[in-house]
Amino acid sequence: MPPSLLLCLCHGPGTLPLAISISVLKSLLMSDALHIFTDGSFDDASSSGGWAFVVHEAGHLVHSASGRTVGTSNNTFEVLAVLNALFWIAAEAPTRAVTLWTDAVHVIEGCRRYRAIWRNNGWKRITPNQRTRRRPIPDRDIWQQLDSLLERHPHVVVEWCKGHSGTVGNEHADALARGVARATAI
Repeated sequence: MPPSLLLCLCHGPGTLPLAISISVLKSLLMSDALHIFTDGSFDDASSSGGWAFVVHEAGHLVHSASGRTVGTSNNTFEVLAVLNALFWIAAEAPTRAVTLWTDAVHVIEGCRRYRAIWRNNGWKRITPNQRTRRRPIPDRDIWQQLDSLLERHPHVVVEWCKGHSGTVGNEHADALARGVARATAI
């Protein structure tokens, strides 16, 4: 891979990944838009996890937040990270163009493809299998809040970034989430 390639954005099944050069990424980060990197972490030993987000504007860190709670999976904390970032956007930057970056593919898929389907199905997964036909969506209450905020803030775009690849915002959010997940017991 040429050294100018920094990350790859996947836009869903059947589409080609978009490689972004370092210079293009720098110009994106220097734009007027806010770039918020999110991450979640789960510690099996304590059955608790953490979420975090960091806000960058024009390439500079302007805000960060993290939290910890008892949970059941890393997936929960990945979604909580995005939800808490959206709460911050609603309070602090309700009209700004925002790109939310996550390394969690299930969050991308949930935000882009499934939340409208889940909403229309009463927040249940409908399958042809009789035994699993109308199963509730895991973390349904979190997804419902996330859906409501994304509907109210159409200027927010959710994008994928490769985790553990040296992207500064992603690495910072990852370190914050891991730190609070492994902090002393609640």
